[in-house]
Order: sequence, then C-alpha cells, then structure tokens
Amino acid sequence: MKTSIATVSISGNLPEKLEAIAAAGFDGIEIFEQDFIAHDGNPRDVGDMIRSMGLDITLFQPFRDFEGLPDPLRAKAFDRAERKFDLMQELGTDLVLVCSSCHPQAMGGIDRAAADFNELGERVAKRGLRIGYEALAWGHHVNDHRDAWEIVRRADHDNVGLILDSFHTLARKIDPETIRRIPGDKIFFVQLADAPQIEMDLLYWSRHFRNMPGEGDLAITDFMRAVVATGYSGPISLEIFNDQFRGGSPKTIANDGHRSLIALMDDVKRDEPDLKLDLADMPKRAVVEGISFVEFATKGDDATALETILETMGFARTGQHIAKQLTLWSQGDIRIIINRETTGYANSAFTVHGTTVCDIGLNVGDAAKTVSRAKALRAKPFSQPTGPGELDIPAIRGLSGSVLHFIDDASGLANVWSIEFKSDETKQTGAGLQQIDHLAQTMSYDEMLSWSLFYTTLFDMQKTPMVDVVDPDGLVRSQALETSDGAFRITLNGAETHRTMAGNFLADSFGASVQHIALATDDIFATSDGLVKRGFKPLPMSDNYYADLTARFDLDPDLLSRLKTANILYDEDANGAFFQFYSRPYAGGMFFEIVQRKDGYAGYGAPNAPFRIAAQKRLMRLKGMPKA
Repeated sequence: MKTSIATVSISGNLPEKLEAIAAAGFDGIEIFEQDFIAHDGNPRDVGDMIRSMGLDITLFQPFRDFEGLPDPLRAKAFDRAERKFDLMQELGTDLVLVCSSCHPQAMGGIDRAAADFNELGERVAKRGLRIGYEALAWGHHVNDHRDAWEIVRRADHDNVGLILDSFHTLARKIDPETIRRIPGDKIFFVQLADAPQIEMDLLYWSRHFRNMPGEGDLAITDFMRAVVATGYSGPISLEIFNDQFRGGSPKTIANDGHRSLIALMDDVKRDEPDLKLDLADMPKRAVVEGISFVEFATKGDDATALETILETMGFARTGQHIAKQLTLWSQGDIRIIINRETTGYANSAFTVHGTTVCDIGLNVGDAAKTVSRAKALRAKPFSQPTGPGELDIPAIRGLSGSVLHFIDDASGLANVWSIEFKSDETKQTGAGLQQIDHLAQTMSYDEMLSWSLFYTTLFDMQKTPMVDVVDPDGLVRSQALETSDGAFRITLNGAETHRTMAGNFLADSFGASVQHIALATDDIFATSDGLVKRGFKPLPMSDNYYADLTARFDLDPDLLSRLKTANILYDEDANGAFFQFYSRPYAGGMFFEIVQRKDGYAGYGAPNAPFRIAAQKRLMRLKGMPKA
C-alpha cells in the first residue's frame, strides 16, 4: 500500500511541508498547484527536491473547469491543459486531477463531457501521462462519482480514469457500495478525508472542516472497503482542507495523517479478510480493562499536601518501592503512586510541570502487542533503566511527554505490586471509593483531534459528541472517549485561552497532561460523610445552584437538602442519575472529583461544569491557590 498526502493538507512553505511528510513515513505527495506556484524553484528542481526526500509525486492537482465548454472557451481549456502537461513532465509526475466543472458557461451532457475527455486522453497519451476525473460534490453538472464514472466509461480511453474522494461521496450521502461496481483498473487515484457531521454549504464544509480519517463522523471505512473490493491497488492519499491544520505544526499533522491511514487500512483488512491487501500485519486495537495506577511526580511540601488530601479521601499508604522514593496509596481498585525521585523521568516531569500526573498505567490484554501496535502507528516508545528486582514494563509517550505503561496478567506484569513494593501494614478502612471513573486531560484546542486520533486508533474506544463548556472567562471544548464497558474513560478538554481555568492550568503547568481524576463510589452520601470526618474540604457550591435544581428536576426535598448540605451536584439523562462533588484546587489547579453513576447514566455531568468552574475560580481568586 502506497501512502500519499496532498501538500495543501498541512501548514508551512513547500520545503517544510515536504520534510514533515517524509519524516512521517509517507511514500508520496499530491503536489497542489498553489504550493508549487508559491515556491521560488523551477519545476525540475522541485521534482528533484521531492525525490531527494524519498517521495514520489503521485498526483498533480487541480485542473479546473475543463469539460463541457463552448468554443472559444473549449479551445482555451485544451491550451491550458497542454501548459499543465508541460509542467507535469518537468516535475516528473504522470497523473493530473481534473475536477468536475463549476464554470457558469459549462454545458451538461455525459456524451459531450466524454468526448472532451477522449480528446484529452489522446493528447496525454502522446506524452505518457494520465488524466483522473473527479466529481466535486458541488460540481455544476457532475457532482456524483457515478456520473463521473459514466463519463470516464464512455470516454473509453486507456489514459483516462476516475479519481474518488471520500468527502465528495459521503458528504452527499451517496452509498459507497456503488463503488464496488467500478473496475479497479479504471480507478486511477483515491483521496480520503473525514469531516464532522455538519449541515452547511458543501463547498464551505469541504474547504474548512475536513479532517483525518477517524477524526470525523463520515463512513470512511465503508468507503475504503468498497474501493479495495474493486481490486484497486494504487495510492491512498489524504486531501485535507482545515483551518485548524493550516496554523498547526506540520510535523504533528503529517504524523496524524499517516497514523490515520495505517489505522484505517488495518480496519479495512480486518473487515474484508478475503481480499489480499498489501499491508503489514499489526495487532488489533488494544482492549483496556481498567486503569492500573496513576503516578504523580512531586516533592517537598507539595508531596506532603497531596498525601494529606489522599488521607482525607480515605486512601491508605499500602506500599513502599524496594529501591525508589515511590509510595503506593490504595483504596478499592484505585492505586495512586507518589514519586519523589530526584533523578530520572519523574524528576524531569516535576522540573517542567511542578506536581503533575507523569504516568498512567493501563491494564490491557497483552502489553507487548499493545506497544507493537503503538509503534506501527508511530507512537514514541518510552524506556528508562530498571534496577535489581524491577520489572521492565512496556510503555509509550503520551500527552505532553507523559507516559503510558501497559500491564497484563499473562506476562506476569500484574504482579508488579508484590514484586516491586514492600507491603505496608496500614489498615485500609477506606471511604467507599471503588475505582477511577475517568481521567480529564487538558490541552490546547488545536491538539484535541490529534489526541482523539491517538487514543481511538490505539485502543478499542469510541468518541462521544463534543460539548462546549462555558467558563466565566471563555469556552472550553470537551470530548469523552470510552471503552464500551466503561472500564477506561478519558475526557479531552481543549482550551482556547489562558483565561479559562483549563487554559490557566495549561499555561501555569507548562502543559501538564491531567488536570483532574474522577473517583467512583456506590454511595456518594456515605462517601461524602466519610471524607468530611477525615478532614476533607469539598468545593463549596452556591445556594443559587440548588435553587436552580428545583426548577430543572423534580427532586424530593430531602434529597435536595442532602445534596446542598454535602455540596453535591446532580444531573440525569434518559437512563439514570449522576452525582458529583469536588475537592478544592491544589498544586496549581488540579483537583479530584467523586462521582456516582446510577441506572446507566452515560455522561459526565457537563451541565454542571460551568457552576463547578465558577466555584473553583471564586475560591482561587478570593483565597489564592490553596495547597490542600
């Protein structure tokens, strides 16, 4: 399988684009005419530069407004085409994309268009070139790949073929199964783009909101399954128009693009096992069975304050590492590690971010296979020297340079707690906390698509719809990713300004990854009572919030009174109810959340987020940032 990407898909000048594309592992590029024109090198030099980076020029594009024109516009269109053919030969590429005409004087008629392409085919054949015809979703007369294919079929020329673009097919809700009826050898090129499902003008949607396969809502896998069923074996290429990407990092966008193609074609291969696809084998998406541990890098007073918070939440110190300054705190199935090391990765994380979640351990079915898939998707492996008696646990880099470790039963890695930690005989009474419900990761809004793709291509997880969280000083976008059984949930929170609480945390911590940890209980009122008795100080909520609850929900007065007394927030959906309360902020804006889900509640209490944020900011502004 040859991978390709259009130069228009990423930011930068042409050399910067090419360097990022080559480094990401692509085989070739579609050279977008505007990128070439803006560059100051001649065509032959540009072609040589591209090939010197190990890339092929898979396509030159676009050539617009060709077919169906009356004379003298028709003659002029052929003259324009000849000039483009000269340029292609200088560049060293043999295929040009001709998109369906939007010219106001273009005339309809499949036979008329087919005749134009037959003549154009004769011209390119003399040069050893080829033409690919693509139906634009907003084309004047041709906006459906089925009509484009009929034109190509009637043109009946070996040098004229079809170009398919997933956006143009799926945005118009055309059944991709219709592609299976097209001979694979007449499909000259395939372009891929996903997009969020938005009802808007097709041209505007296409020019501003395309994204990588897997980042949107279109049926990209179904589209590619139909393509490969035709026998098509040519390049698969990304053509992405996205305002966010235009201002992003070329390296990040290129890496995401390559990852999206590898994951997509792996899905296609699994869905179409009878087809022989030229793809390297890699393990399937890892099933996350739960969160094994969360590790904080911290020191001094911050470490003491964090351990005090844990004690007030019912955690007990249950272990000390055999060789390192790591203490294990446990309750239910929750493990939190406090790392006070003065060397190594955790020390570096503390130096950069202050007290921070530096490491997350995930229970998976097969740790080695999880890392193998991660490497195939070009994730960065992580390792550091192990000491006597320590296990070598597979790991990769995560958000902001943090680490994800993978633990399984089969290889014995799940025994790390008895092997590497000396048991502390502290009696575990607990306060009813059972497991980690979810982790909340904060990032800039521009990073959200990238990290959503990271998680959903590596793990068997689904996305929930993105929601807007209103902060008194701005907007935060939030999207949850979760396994089907809820064993692993993570929320991605994208900040657009440092004035929001999420943005301020991001700025002050120099990009720390986890802002809060949500812990689950089966009885939130009993847990709340237990925590308060231990000295826990919940985030105080305003009386106005509870007055509003009476208008929003039909709650028993006794329940409402208990919620208010304990500063517990409430939400419900079609399935069940949700209860939540929070610790006060610590260590620069981090906090804990305690939750209870009842009767299948599926959300995260998003309607309560603005009131929680306002309460946190009120506390922080009036009293300064408390340590505990």
